[in-house]
Amino acid sequence: QDESIYNLVPRRVRSHGKDGRYASKNKGIIVGDAFIDQQRSRKDAHKTMGLANEHADVNPKHFTKKLSGYPRLPTPGEFHYPDEDLNRPTVPTAQDAPPLMGIKTTKDFITINAVENIMAVPKQPAHNFADTRHGEAFPLEESGLVPKYRNKKEFGKVPDYIQKRTEEMRRAQEEYEQYVKEHVRRGAMKRLSQEEHDYILNGLKENWGETMYLYQSLPVVCDNLYRKNSKQRVEAELKSIEKDIELFEKHKMIYVA
Repeated sequence: QDESIYNLVPRRVRSHGKDGRYASKNKGIIVGDAFIDQQRSRKDAHKTMGLANEHADVNPKHFTKKLSGYPRLPTPGEFHYPDEDLNRPTVPTAQDAPPLMGIKTTKDFITINAVENIMAVPKQPAHNFADTRHGEAFPLEESGLVPKYRNKKEFGKVPDYIQKRTEEMRRAQEEYEQYVKEHVRRGAMKRLSQEEHDYILNGLKENWGETMYLYQSLPVVCDNLYRKNSKQRVEAELKSIEKDIELFEKHKMIYVA
């Protein structure tokens, strides 16, 4: 065996290392009966003495006194009801001084009451309205049927913010007209006459009619790319013409730079 040709070339000994042992990532999580046993063991640890009282006034260097494990309450004071001031005075006792008896007044209550009633202003009847067949009355002031807002000073007047906005728009229009006049004077802008305005507007309406006739001539079903592109092109042209017509109808004065 030593004379084999396989032994002429030295071989490297291969060492097969052992992989690490598998450890689950949920190893620390306890589930099932083990979790129940763990909870029971926690309760059993405090079954006799209970949980530790952190707020107890206990000093390990001295003997434990009675009720030292309970929190100390404030010193009780004299109790008072919150509405004691509203109570009536107590009944006088026998030791108190007796009230004065036999005192009479010279005030004529009958005459005074008669004069007050004669001089009093009569009470005005309440303004009510009835909206049911049984005659149930309701206050008229809160019903919304009394015209309150039209009696105000600001009723029927233009609000201040609208007047301010109108003044700003008028000032902006004047500045724009001044700007246009300045450019017209320099010859940079030209105003279209009424004949040119009507001629262009009529031409736009004729173009819109021809384009609409072309649009209505398109097939209903656009099943290929050519028909879709044709329809989109005609729709875009219609929108452009309608925009120009709206511009000419809205503005009577048009300037061309």
